[in-house]
Amino acid sequence: MKRLWLVLALGVFLPATARAEPIAISVQSSSGGFSGGTTAVGGSHAIDLGTIALPAGSVGTYLIQGLRAGVNYTVSLIVSGTPGWDTLTAELLDPIGDGNDRTDPASQPAYVPARYSTSNNTDGLSFAQDSALARSAIFAGGSATVTADELTNQRDVLTFAGLGSGMVRVTFGLRNYGSNGFLLRLNANGNQAPEPASMLLLGTGLAGLAAYRRRRSVVS
Repeated sequence: MKRLWLVLALGVFLPATARAEPIAISVQSSSGGFSGGTTAVGGSHAIDLGTIALPAGSVGTYLIQGLRAGVNYTVSLIVSGTPGWDTLTAELLDPIGDGNDRTDPASQPAYVPARYSTSNNTDGLSFAQDSALARSAIFAGGSATVTADELTNQRDVLTFAGLGSGMVRVTFGLRNYGSNGFLLRLNANGNQAPEPASMLLLGTGLAGLAAYRRRRSVVS
């Protein structure tokens, strides 16, 4: 009997974090050839999204649930290669109806799914704003230029520009003061390399222009 009371007492007095639900991360949607790797959560305040494939123009959206309110998490992922593009954007999308929609923009971008909105500046959802957690994209030979758009009610976006063409390790912070799940949208929207057919047309056009100039100089 004493043992039973001890077990019950431990159940009451153990910290809530010990009984907290695990963090759940899954690919909510994808397009353009995006492929998410195995999602893993390592350590108490670290989220590892594994290795992802992100072809030019592709989009991958993760549903993230179970973060402890107000805790700063370090998110890391590896982009397997960036052929034909050089800019990665990461954006946070907040669920509608969670009590903090008052300052959401009246109109939403077409890519925002139903029942979500862009993240405003008072919803408690951010890339760990003002936490000093690293925001970087490192590849062989250099690192990307990182800019943030997160001080207005329009959206929360990180832009990693000037990526190399090989493996890229991306790191940024994440924090949510609410208890609802939210979306992390990754978009390869950089400078896309011309398709082979476009390259052929471009080459043909340049050759024609050169021939035209030669003819004009002969006539002159």
